[in-house]
Amino acid sequence: MTITEIIDEARDLCDATATSYPADDGASAILVLGRRINIAYERIVGWILEADGTWQYDDTNYTDLPIGTQTLVESQNAYSFSNKFLEIEEVQILDANGDWGIIKPIDQKEYSDDTPLDEAFATDGIPECYDKIADDTIMLYPAPDDGTAVTLASGLKIKFKRTASVFSYSDIDTGTKVPGFPSPYHAILAYMAAIPYCMTYKKDRVVMYQNEVERLKKGIIESYSRREQDKRKQMTMSRRAYK
Repeated sequence: MTITEIIDEARDLCDATATSYPADDGASAILVLGRRINIAYERIVGWILEADGTWQYDDTNYTDLPIGTQTLVESQNAYSFSNKFLEIEEVQILDANGDWGIIKPIDQKEYSDDTPLDEAFATDGIPECYDKIADDTIMLYPAPDDGTAVTLASGLKIKFKRTASVFSYSDIDTGTKVPGFPSPYHAILAYMAAIPYCMTYKKDRVVMYQNEVERLKKGIIESYSRREQDKRKQMTMSRRAYK
């Protein structure tokens, strides 16, 4: 379904019109219906990211891969990234020989010594680990050196999970963009956007639409939970210690 079809379906579910349930203001702003569709879109992507296996989801509307690079700065620990990054998958550092190496996550409370991390890794060099700070920053330990051990230019690479490529005003105006998850489930956006409206004006429909959302949600989760079925499953024996 295109965004136009999703909007039309949401209004039909509510017996609403473009006046009573506007998606945009016809100029530049996304209004109530458009905003609720985007909220639903991000919730759905959250469900998918929790359900996907080794075949990791990324919204098909993005034109680039979920990988970002940054230039390292001598003696700088902190590096910020886009707030679209929902979860860091992997952090790599480029050494002076041009080879990428994966570094491990670390947290102060998990560190075996009571020494603060910035003191434990006081000497600049090639970063060995990273600590997540807030929602959009990582701290590298140790901080990069002057380029002797690391390559500073584009020397930090982060693989990540990101949120939905939500609908902009331009997308709503053009009307052709489709959600970046499988088409059999696009209607869930219309149902999720219809529920808040119906809670005020069509209360008798709310439970029915909530049930449909749950049915479609179940299908989405099951679909993404099965996305690694081509990977051969192997039975392994676990060791049990007897006392």
